[in-house]
Amino acid sequence: MVTIYDIAEATGYSAPTVSKALNGLGSLSEETRLIILDKAKEMGYEPNITARTLSTKKSYLIGVIYDDTGMNMGFAHPLFSPVLTRFREKIEAAGYDIIFLSRHFNMTYFSHANFRCIDGVIIINPATNTPADFEDFTRTNLPRVSTNSIFDGICTVITANEKGGYEAAEYLIKHGHKKIAYISAPVDGISSAPTERFNGFKTAMENYHLFDETAYELSAGWDKKNAAEAFGRLIKRRKDLTAVFVTSDQMAFGVYEYARKHGIRIPEDISVIGFDDEISSEYLGLTTFRQSTTEIGDIAAQMMLDQIDGKQVPPIIRCRAEIVERNSVKTIKGFRFFG
Repeated sequence: MVTIYDIAEATGYSAPTVSKALNGLGSLSEETRLIILDKAKEMGYEPNITARTLSTKKSYLIGVIYDDTGMNMGFAHPLFSPVLTRFREKIEAAGYDIIFLSRHFNMTYFSHANFRCIDGVIIINPATNTPADFEDFTRTNLPRVSTNSIFDGICTVITANEKGGYEAAEYLIKHGHKKIAYISAPVDGISSAPTERFNGFKTAMENYHLFDETAYELSAGWDKKNAAEAFGRLIKRRKDLTAVFVTSDQMAFGVYEYARKHGIRIPEDISVIGFDDEISSEYLGLTTFRQSTTEIGDIAAQMMLDQIDGKQVPPIIRCRAEIVERNSVKTIKGFRFFG
């Protein structure tokens, strides 16, 4: 079996230098690193993970908490999947692998993390509605990052949801709408998005003296079926509505489904704005917000690596969502905005 000492002899570099090159560590020049990596490949070098773990006291594993909590989308989720993909690319480039943590076999996420001896954990979408499940993570020195839920003591990289909600309401107002509703996803204590997007929406509506609490409807789930039912309750109660902002695109699809079955035209009878910019949104012509999955994934990976290196990281970093204009919002005829 080829060792780092064999590679050191073949290249003329010291064993510590070879180790740094193979593990992606240290401040080596790109030329030096490539010479060593090419020679290692030529000689058929295979890393001994067990030996590396024993010598460094590190597993080079990053735990991932990613479960489908009633959204029935799995790895097809428009935010979580690309964030995980980007995070994985950056983490693997730094010499780490990822491993999924679960709550099976009577284990908590934290006990599974300890069982696997991970070097850090990223919380993307946990299968729980109990924030107390993560208290162990907040008390440990284990490097950790969250990209969807906000926990005290855990660095969070998340979309600027409140700003997005404000911009959604203001966009509709600037198109002449005054009777505007908000359909919220479940407020479960884990995902802050529904509440934050509503807070931004409410602030904008209040600033323009248009907020009406009877135009708020809570969906029992993030899925199309529950969202369609929520929209049905809303529109029966408020037949004067001309626009609705929905927490997510998947829920907006439920609005479209209900509208189609009941002869309601979008945007002629009611305008709709979603959030996520799913692939189907383009085909429907849904105006929505695109979250910066690349930025979130990159920053989350950097925050993880910084913590592993012993650096301090901020408690929360917010990334702006960009509005994607399509044709689900109409301008009220004769309206002119002077704000």
